Amino acid sequence: MVQTASLATTEHTHVDFDDGITLECGVTLARHRVAFRTYGTLNADRSNAILICHALTGDQYVAEIHPITGKGGWWDQVVGPGRPVDTDRYFVICANVLGGCMGSTGPRSPRDGEPHSGKPWGTDFPPVTIRDMVRAQKRLIDHLGITRLFAVIGGSMGGMQVLQWAAAYPDAVFAALPIATAAYHSAQNIAFNEVGRQAIFADSGWENGRYWASGSTPERGLAVARMIAHITYLSEQALTRKFGRRLQNAPKDPSEAISLFGEMFEVESYLRHQGSTFVQRFDANAYLTITRACDYFDLAADCDGDLANAFRGTKTRFLLASFDSDWLYPTAESRSIARALNRAGANVSFVEFPSDKGHDAFLLDEPDFHRTLAGFLRGCAMHAGLLP
Repeated sequence: MVQTASLATTEHTHVDFDDGITLECGVTLARHRVAFRTYGTLNADRSNAILICHALTGDQYVAEIHPITGKGGWWDQVVGPGRPVDTDRYFVICANVLGGCMGSTGPRSPRDGEPHSGKPWGTDFPPVTIRDMVRAQKRLIDHLGITRLFAVIGGSMGGMQVLQWAAAYPDAVFAALPIATAAYHSAQNIAFNEVGRQAIFADSGWENGRYWASGSTPERGLAVARMIAHITYLSEQALTRKFGRRLQNAPKDPSEAISLFGEMFEVESYLRHQGSTFVQRFDANAYLTITRACDYFDLAADCDGDLANAFRGTKTRFLLASFDSDWLYPTAESRSIARALNRAGANVSFVEFPSDKGHDAFLLDEPDFHRTLAGFLRGCAMHAGLLP
């Protein structure tokens, strides 16, 4: 990994809203910042804009070299010239979520009233929800002069944001593509997130969330949280195919002892690498904030428990996609959303893709998924008058 910058030194394209935002919890942020990136060109009538919503540990650097890791964009197989989300045709926007750590207002941001003190919010940052994240994105879209998005696309937590967009602003979304997601977090998902949070709390460098005061970070705890989460992004088939039970640096002589605490298996080394690289680009307090936002999400809760009520009368066109080896957000979750959309009278397509790559399949090389995504957008573009 070529590290080119750090969380503390990286500057991001952003817009500041000095009139603030009131969160669902009732707290008003006196000002808030939305960091974002754009790709492609907005057409004359501002009708070709696509909003990409990133997942839990993603950010706005969708299709370019990441300023901290030096790696390519997290979805550059999908977004770019000639790609399924074709930046020669569409104007693509991606914003770092409210509560994040890549430039948008979050726990690393200066406290209200103390912009020059250098004191961040830390654990005093108020709880945010998926709805809060979407409202902040809507402020950005309005600021860019876009009244209607051609499409909103996202996977995992990004898919939750897509659903919230379609429910809250149906007239502002022509097409919605929630991928590998759910309308609420299951008890199992909440449980995995809580184990990750407890790993952070147990780190001696946690310092009750004020680790920034001493210039330290709870690296071990955050790394373990990432390792736990990363297991849920894969599948048993993928882990077996990649690593099996192979030993790393296995002794040639079977009689040689293997250290009990050494990196015995390749999968252990892989997970440790995932954890150690993650702590360089993410903030522990932001991780706590965003995982909680996912856990709170339940789109049907304000609709008398009936998800269909969230979409009654919508004119938005939907494509739901799932992967058959995804056990974090299994196909049953997408199918449930599709049934609710059908009951609401929505225009909805649903596809389950075969893959052995687990939840992360939507981020990887899946040609059938990419062709379906491109075809759906092409059909919607024809209907919207963007294509002849």
